[in-house]
Amino acid sequence: MTTEAKSPVRWGILSTANIATKVARAIHFAENADLVAVASRTEERAATWAQEHNIPTAYGTYDALLADESLDAIYIPLPPSLHAEWTIKAAEHGKHVLCEKPLAANTDEAIAMADACRQNGVQLMDGVMWVHHERTTAMKKKLGDGTLGRLRRVTAAFTFNWDTIPVGNIRAMKEFAGGSLGDLGYYCVRAILWAFEELPTQVFATARYKVGVDFNLAGILWFSDERIATLDCGFDTGLRKWFEVAGTRASIVCDDFTVPTSEDTARFWVHGPDGNEQNTVDGGIQEVKMIETFSQIVQSGNLETQWSEVAVDTMRVCDALLESDRRKEIVKL
Repeated sequence: MTTEAKSPVRWGILSTANIATKVARAIHFAENADLVAVASRTEERAATWAQEHNIPTAYGTYDALLADESLDAIYIPLPPSLHAEWTIKAAEHGKHVLCEKPLAANTDEAIAMADACRQNGVQLMDGVMWVHHERTTAMKKKLGDGTLGRLRRVTAAFTFNWDTIPVGNIRAMKEFAGGSLGDLGYYCVRAILWAFEELPTQVFATARYKVGVDFNLAGILWFSDERIATLDCGFDTGLRKWFEVAGTRASIVCDDFTVPTSEDTARFWVHGPDGNEQNTVDGGIQEVKMIETFSQIVQSGNLETQWSEVAVDTMRVCDALLESDRRKEIVKL
């Protein structure tokens, strides 16, 4: 008895933004995906980028890419302010959507995106890569097998430093829904939700603004069962990309959770009363795993709504944190 091999998922990339280079490489590496088309705002830019990244078809408009009936899935690395418009259009064309994070400019847009994908029978996932790494699976096992005891606290940080704010960078542009929380803190919020597996009951945040966007932000999140989490993110502190999940017996520390230092291995530590144990996980490139996971869902025909649900929940928390800073008070969810 033989099993018929499923055809690779045919991908298109909608925009030639910088992060698209990383994802294009991942699609090429993925065993169940083919990168067949890219679109930019001009035919010249699209053709040049397609040649540089070994892509056979280039389109000079985003609409032309979506009209390509041969494509199964679209990766959208546009600025956050454009995510809702083009995700909804892609869904209406029957395309599965991998959308760069943050999922949207706000929660209302995120919900509209999830609704559109559900109504059109297509998968929606945000581009948070670290959750797909084998290390994340190994850490999650420690959270659930009693190693840490009862979970009490999560602490997460993601920062880097700009000595001079770069002109034209969408991270620092209000009109594109820029800001440190959406760009960096989104990862921290996801780590907290990943560990505690539910929304917080209330949050508090304080932020400092420059050029119209939150340049740094620190937040506190309260959860049921007397659990608490804290996060900080910003464009004004040296590179930090770590989290700690602490329980009544021990804690897990990961010092490079957003992007492992090496593509060959990844590490984390368990800190307990008997000392520190380093754990090393062999394993693959996380963005390739993301593409393969997404493509497997498309091939199976069985949509996995948990991916859009956690992305929308991440937006809910981010919006609550920003609202708390504006109101200078605790916000309940």
